[in-house]
Amino acid sequence: MSNRMAGGPKKCWPLIGFSLICLKMVASAKTAPEIPTIDQAYSKISNSITVEWATVPGATSYLLTAEDGDTVIETMVANSPGTVTGLKAATLYQITIRSISATGRSQASPPKQAKTVLAAPILEVSSPSPDSILVQWEAVYMAIGFSVSIMRANGLGRIWKENTTNTSLTFTSLEAGTLYTIKAYAWNANGTPGDDSTCNQRTSPPAPANIQVSFDSGALKASVSWAPTEGAFNYTVMALSDSSELSCRTTLSACTISSLQCGTEYLISVLASNDAGASKSTSAEALRTVACAPGRVTIQEDPPGHLSVAWSDVDLGDYYVAFVKSDDGLEVHCNTSLTQCNFLSECGFTYFISVFAYNKAGQSPLGDVFNYTTAPCCPTDINPVLVSSDRVEIVWSPVRGAELYETKAVDGFTVVECNDTAPACTLSALECDTKYNITVYSFSEVRGSNMSCTSQFITTAPCSPEIKSVSKDAFSTINVHWRPTNDDATYTVTAQGETGLFRCSSRGESCAMAGLPCGSVFSVTVVAETQAGRSLPSYSVPLETVPCCPAGLTVTQVTQSLINVSWTVGTGAQTYVTVLESHTGQSKCLTHQNQCLLGCISCGVNYTVVLKAISATGLTADCTYQSYSSSACCPLGVKLYRLGPNGIRIYWQASRGSANYSTDLYGSKGIFTCAPSAGLSFCDVTEIPCGDVYTVMVSPVAETGLKLTFCPQKIYSVTCSGSTLGMVIYRGKRNAE
Repeated sequence: MSNRMAGGPKKCWPLIGFSLICLKMVASAKTAPEIPTIDQAYSKISNSITVEWATVPGATSYLLTAEDGDTVIETMVANSPGTVTGLKAATLYQITIRSISATGRSQASPPKQAKTVLAAPILEVSSPSPDSILVQWEAVYMAIGFSVSIMRANGLGRIWKENTTNTSLTFTSLEAGTLYTIKAYAWNANGTPGDDSTCNQRTSPPAPANIQVSFDSGALKASVSWAPTEGAFNYTVMALSDSSELSCRTTLSACTISSLQCGTEYLISVLASNDAGASKSTSAEALRTVACAPGRVTIQEDPPGHLSVAWSDVDLGDYYVAFVKSDDGLEVHCNTSLTQCNFLSECGFTYFISVFAYNKAGQSPLGDVFNYTTAPCCPTDINPVLVSSDRVEIVWSPVRGAELYETKAVDGFTVVECNDTAPACTLSALECDTKYNITVYSFSEVRGSNMSCTSQFITTAPCSPEIKSVSKDAFSTINVHWRPTNDDATYTVTAQGETGLFRCSSRGESCAMAGLPCGSVFSVTVVAETQAGRSLPSYSVPLETVPCCPAGLTVTQVTQSLINVSWTVGTGAQTYVTVLESHTGQSKCLTHQNQCLLGCISCGVNYTVVLKAISATGLTADCTYQSYSSSACCPLGVKLYRLGPNGIRIYWQASRGSANYSTDLYGSKGIFTCAPSAGLSFCDVTEIPCGDVYTVMVSPVAETGLKLTFCPQKIYSVTCSGSTLGMVIYRGKRNAE
């Protein structure tokens, strides 16, 4: 009997003996044994005929021969009965026998005819249902009918037997999952049964009962269990949906189906099977898996501070839960049967968003986790730490979410910007005295710039003024004029030099400074100031005041026509011009020194003294002093007369103008002085020793009482002889020292 796959029909083959074809023995020269006589020849198996004969004395074996006209088959046997095998079923054969001994082989016995029985039907059995077995076979040569019987293989219970002329037969009302033994044979026209075929067949098992389905939503698998079924070798669990078919096989009474699809409704059935086939499927159990994770999730932030999360509807989803978790760990969620949720958001956060669908089976699998980064926060404490005419430096506190700051200063169509990762910016190349709309935008790579940041106005410091002129009026007041370049600005003029700092202020185009010291050099600048700040100083303009007049001036009469004018140094003066002027004329000298000799001076004349102090650049200070009166002229005609033994009168001729004179006599025995009474042109010296030579000088006396010593001297000899009245001898003339 060959094995077939479980559930399919199988064929049962009869067991047939083997035949031996024997060679004829070579007859010996000795006497052959007796010829046997066949008592009977009959067939019980379709491929053999059994022969019975009387034993031949001395025979050691027998040779049976079967001939059907086409073939000859011989079989060596030891004694009676003997069987010739290898024959054809339902075939008439001529049977002969020979006895064989040590002396040789006998002649063939008289033939006897015998016909082999019908061949056994080759059965093909199957169990089309748990309570039936179908037996099928092919037609058997010379058969006119068939007998088929069935019973439990364990021998218990009744035997069913059926006769039929067909080539198939179905036994019903059998027990499911039970092994049965089927036996069948054919018979010929004489009613002689042929060989039988026997095989075993199990009925297919009944459908499993008490099916329980448990769904694991997290793993997307279903555990199915049932009551064990009689005669089942294994079980197959089927999960059928509109788009897929899943199954699992087991020999136990439970099985797990994995890889179920979310959002799918399955019909779960269980088949029991054995070598006969499978049972009918059980009544299907419906299983709804969890819904799939919602797709097409969109996230919008409109307006800022409000997140709108939307998603597509999914099959088998009863309601949805959206979770939003910020990067600081705070998580919120919303539960809805709709396909949208709204959340409050803050700037500078990254939110991680996931949406789950729910039904009675549980939570959907985790879908894509979306992240949404809100725009970075805007700086709010923008503080200008430096505002100049062309530059504004601002700082602010770092804000959440900002990777870069974009600072823009807008003035009409002019835009100045700077980008930096630091919370500070210096905007340069700005226009002075200009109001700029300055905005600091925070930027992140994910979200870009936050364009909702508010701006503030900052006005740059005023423009630097341009000095047009610096002038001095008749009252030595310095007037500074500039070109105004700002609106509503206060201008401060500063004159800075070694002697100090001087200022004046104005909201107009000029201002005046008085009291600047003479002989000084100043650097004059103008600064504009508004509420926005101070401008840079203007380009400086040098300012030089006139030299200072010397504080003191001294005029000294050197000779009658020559005077020496000296003075203290005048600050800032490099050159001096001294002028003495009277009705008689003018005397002038130019010098770098602080003194000057002036000649051609007329004696006894009142002069006006003027000193000009001139700087290196030619600035001139006219310095006027008290008038100066030149000394009186030296007297003429000086003569000495004896007034007695010890007296002398000195007489002279006075020069023009009135003057006081003083007379000095210098001798070896002393110096003798006399002064005339007012209006007189002589004076007397008494008690003067005679016999000596005297140097006589009559000098005019200045108003200050200073006696001038530049008049000429005369030498006289005063003798002691002669009368007491007479001339003094003139000895000569001596220049004044």
